Amino acid sequence: MIDKGIQVGAIICFMIGLCSVSCRKERLDHSIPVQAPTPLILKIPEHFPKPIDMLENPLTVEGVQLGRQLFYDPLLSANMQVSCASCHHQKLVFADGLALTAAGVSGKRLLRHSPTLINLAWADQGFFWDGGAKNLESQAFGPFTHADEMGMSLVALAHRLSDSELYTNLFQLAFDEKPTAQGAAKALAQFQRTLISSHSRYDQYRSGQNSQALSETELRGLNIVKQKCGGCHSGELFTDHAFHNNGIDESFTDESHEWIHFGRYRISFNPTDLGAFKTPTLRNVARSAPYMHDGRFKSIDQVLEHYRTGINHTQVTDKLLIDPDGNPGIPMSNQEMNDIKSFLGTLTDETFLNDTNFSNPDKK
Repeated sequence: MIDKGIQVGAIICFMIGLCSVSCRKERLDHSIPVQAPTPLILKIPEHFPKPIDMLENPLTVEGVQLGRQLFYDPLLSANMQVSCASCHHQKLVFADGLALTAAGVSGKRLLRHSPTLINLAWADQGFFWDGGAKNLESQAFGPFTHADEMGMSLVALAHRLSDSELYTNLFQLAFDEKPTAQGAAKALAQFQRTLISSHSRYDQYRSGQNSQALSETELRGLNIVKQKCGGCHSGELFTDHAFHNNGIDESFTDESHEWIHFGRYRISFNPTDLGAFKTPTLRNVARSAPYMHDGRFKSIDQVLEHYRTGINHTQVTDKLLIDPDGNPGIPMSNQEMNDIKSFLGTLTDETFLNDTNFSNPDKK
């Protein structure tokens, strides 16, 4: 027989337990809901085209803030010494000024030049020099995991971010979730889509803010660029985002295991894409040397001379670079080359290069 005192005690404990559960449930039911992320609307100049709608990863203030923090944080690399900003410096148009960097965790030189990161909200034909990533979200996994870049496993990356109180809070605000590698990629993509360059002297002229912003020499250069370079460097973004073989190589052998020098062919397996690489923008080009996918040209003068006299005429050289008589190259006088250089200088955007909204949030 159960002692009545014990029985009464058990009933009291049970009732206290129910009350405790009920109170916890009441507190949970009336807890303050998590605030939804704040939508962020890009400020697009009137003379720019409409950016791409990214419905699966819409821009938010909190997402961009998280992406900016991640961009500058070496926590994302295996040795905790390499960040995205290690190869993408704001003052250098988010490139690094090197032909081939060795800033990654292995210390080995990479096989391609670090590209600039500007006006990516309009890029619609893939990322990397060969378009190997469909969008910015998928692009991030390349440097995350590459042995010569950040060298991280995605599982380790998620664990490391989860161990950080800062990132636990930022991920909660941005995505209402725990830190993940996929979330990091989404946040980085959001931040990079805000890197809009649209305040150059050319933009002042083009938008009508200052009709005298360009000199006669620069205006001549603008017209020559439209005439002779506009087949690839087109529109207000000064790129078609497409892939072209611009005649810099005569043969296409590749001893690396990654087929890195095959260009777009590495992705498409279309023979006409052999040696074709993505058209970089001309915006801020005066600050983004060296040039080409492997950084082989140190100056704009070398680039222009290549297009004038250095085109290799192969079966896959872009037809835009071959005249009707079958001769390779773009005819340019010395004066025209000087005019082009003068105009390209007007595409430098000091506001963009010094915008603190794009700089390291931990260094104010």
